[in-house]
Amino acid sequence: MPLVRIDLSNDSPETLGTAIGELIYQAMRDTINVPADDKFQIVTRHAAGELVRPASYLGIEYSAGLVMIQVTLNHGRSIDLKKAFYRRVADDLHGQLGIRREDVFINLVEVAKENWSFGNGEMQYA
Repeated sequence: MPLVRIDLSNDSPETLGTAIGELIYQAMRDTINVPADDKFQIVTRHAAGELVRPASYLGIEYSAGLVMIQVTLNHGRSIDLKKAFYRRVADDLHGQLGIRREDVFINLVEVAKENWSFGNGEMQYA
């Protein structure tokens, strides 16, 4: 049920978006109980100036390598599960892809189950 949007710079290596998506998918499976094959992702690359960010916020210094991740998912996961997910994604992107932890921006958008249609004009989860 999650829909993952990954936004990154055009200056990033061509394969980076797909690699990030794979790590996010595995983190979702392992930490927030996403079922197998529930993998819907949109990777968007942006020209300079299209990813707007401050130099720093809340004591976190950002670089031009900022990756913005937005996950729309069903409402109901605990704060502890969300914290585990955030940590896992930042650790994996850093450890496996060399992305600075500070440059992993994640936003979760929780919705009710009836807000999904996976095809056929049907509301599969209602």
